[in-house]
Amino acid sequence: MEANAQLIKHFYTCFQNMDYKGMQACYADNATFNDAVFENLNAKQVRAMWEMLITNAKDFKIEFNNVSADENSAKAHWDAYYTFSRTGNKVINRIDATFEIEDGKIVKHTDNFNFYTWAKQALGAPGFLLGWTGFMKNKIQTTAMGNLDKFMKK
Repeated sequence: MEANAQLIKHFYTCFQNMDYKGMQACYADNATFNDAVFENLNAKQVRAMWEMLITNAKDFKIEFNNVSADENSAKAHWDAYYTFSRTGNKVINRIDATFEIEDGKIVKHTDNFNFYTWAKQALGAPGFLLGWTGFMKNKIQTTAMGNLDKFMKK
C-alpha cells in the first residue's frame, strides 16, 4: 500500500519537475489513460501525451495532495495552472485521479475534471457558450488526438 502511494507521489513530483521521462517510467507497458479530452490512450500514447504536454507547456505548474492507496489502486487530487497555448488564457484545472496498479506500475489512469469549467477558462467566450455541448467536446478531443498523432510521428 505504501509502495503504491510512493509511486503516485513520485509520478506527481516528476510532473512538478517537468520530468516526463520519470512520469513515463511509472506506467506499465499495457497501461491505459482516460480523461475528458484524451480517451482510451494506450501506454505508448499516454507516455507521448505527457511528453507533448510538458514540452509545450507555458507558465505550467501543478500542485498535488490527498494521495491515498491500497494494494491495487491509488487516488490523488491535483491542480494544474497554465496558459492555454491556443488562446493565451490562464487555466486552473482541478483534477481527481484514480489509478490501478500492478507490480509497482500504473496500468490504468483516469483523470476526472469538469470539462465545461475547463472550456470556459481555456476557450473564453466560445467555451462559455458551447463548452457544455457534445459538439465542442468532440471538437476538442479530435484536435487533441490529432496533435498527439502528429507529435508521435516526429
